[in-house]
Amino acid sequence: MKNDSLRQAIAREEAQLTDLTHKHNESRERLAALKTKLATSEATPAASSSQIIQSRADIPTTAEGKISLFRQLFRGRDDVFPLLWMSSKTGRRGYSPACGNEWVRGVCEKPRVKCSECPNQALLPLTDQVILDHLQGRHTIGIYPLLKDETCWFLAADFDKESWLDDVATFVDTCRGLGIPTAVERSRSGNGAHVWFFFSSPVTKPFTTLNGLID
Repeated sequence: MKNDSLRQAIAREEAQLTDLTHKHNESRERLAALKTKLATSEATPAASSSQIIQSRADIPTTAEGKISLFRQLFRGRDDVFPLLWMSSKTGRRGYSPACGNEWVRGVCEKPRVKCSECPNQALLPLTDQVILDHLQGRHTIGIYPLLKDETCWFLAADFDKESWLDDVATFVDTCRGLGIPTAVERSRSGNGAHVWFFFSSPVTKPFTTLNGLID
């Protein structure tokens, strides 16, 4: 009888501990979400925003204006751009340079020959129509930010680990304390975020290189 009572007491304590742990985790997630929401709302929209985005009244409403704003913010290579692809068989996805000869019979030898080794590459430039199709959801493109002279106009910090909510809030708060303007964007998956930095002039030898930035 005594042992039964002890087992019941242990079971009650374990159940209570499990409940407290669950409540602790929920509270921690709510706190992290609130911190991220605060960081996002207080983060300045973009570096050199006085030249690019001055007020809500300046936000473009026409296709031409939106394309122009896109080009001002995401200044990368214009001679080539990456296009998002997804395998219907495996579900894998990635970015590859857009090519005018892709899947052209007798010219494109994918998948036997890799794009990087193909002698028939016909890389497509980043035109206004390409950007418009991206903005209207017809396809998803990326940008190659590192220019041929090894400078860039913008960078992004990617947060996608388990603690991304806390990490983003802390990172943005640190940037704010240093007077560094940032722009926070939630990842498409919902399980991460990007913190953007836009420069008023090109930066030499950036500390990171992004290949496909629109995600």
